[in-house]
Amino acid sequence: MSSRRSRQSSSGGPRITDDQIIQLVSKLQQLLPGTHIQRSNKASASKVLQETCNYVRSLHREVDDLSDRLSQLLSTIDADSPEASIIRSLIM
Repeated sequence: MSSRRSRQSSSGGPRITDDQIIQLVSKLQQLLPGTHIQRSNKASASKVLQETCNYVRSLHREVDDLSDRLSQLLSTIDADSPEASIIRSLIM
């Protein structure tokens, strides 16, 4: 597989080369905090994408948890208070 070969997008848009894919995967890998993939090693694209999916799922769970906690807090305070207004703005 040549690194110079390009790929046609399914929409017929611009082509992306294998080198560009490698660069994008490398950048994505650098964005993952506490990744199990060693940054010095060349990780496979599938491994980086799997770690990215796992990280996004964990962020989603964290957002859901924080939203639930804010909703619970909102139910315990005066609905017309300034604090309630702040909490509502965070939930929306």
